[in-house]
Amino acid sequence: MSLRSLSTHEQAVLNLAKARPLLRARDLGQHALPTIVLSRLVAAGKLERVARGVYGLPGQTISEHRSLAEVALRVPQGVVCLLSALRVHGIGTQAPFEVWLAIAHRAPIPRLDQPKIRPVRMSGAAFTDGIEHLSVDGVSVPVFNAAKTVADCFKYRNKIGLDVALEALRDGWAQRKFTMDEIWHFATIDRVANVIRPYLESVTT
Repeated sequence: MSLRSLSTHEQAVLNLAKARPLLRARDLGQHALPTIVLSRLVAAGKLERVARGVYGLPGQTISEHRSLAEVALRVPQGVVCLLSALRVHGIGTQAPFEVWLAIAHRAPIPRLDQPKIRPVRMSGAAFTDGIEHLSVDGVSVPVFNAAKTVADCFKYRNKIGLDVALEALRDGWAQRKFTMDEIWHFATIDRVANVIRPYLESVTT
């Protein structure tokens, strides 16, 4: 590869990085660009490696939910759930240091050093229903909606604590993040309708 063509490729990659704050090595292949350019740009300080196989421009503004975008790029079949989804929706006071991620029942457990993930097995409608997509740094991040997230908190109350589930229900209801019909729908899917019923009655009376 000539120096001229290498320089052209480097500029093309930098242009791509400006359009996509989080750039994957595989994105270069879609534009017929050699991945060797990435290591050259990192060595020159023009790009930085933000996670394995993920790069960005140095000094760029980092979104509050950057870790979710990194996980979505590396585990595209996962869905942000539970404490991480509560944070996305601005419900409650939880500030998890891991990304809580729903994965299919028989899918292999992803192994990431950073960001750390907390995998939660889900299946059927409990895994496929109630998904929204949040745009974070140009990345489409799948996350369960507010009503599904609160229902999940009751389903996984042994993992996160009943107090967290109750706080999520009360705060989400106070902020009008969902309707009672929506909560009941997802509680039925999660098979926790009988568990959540008395708490629904308490927040609506």
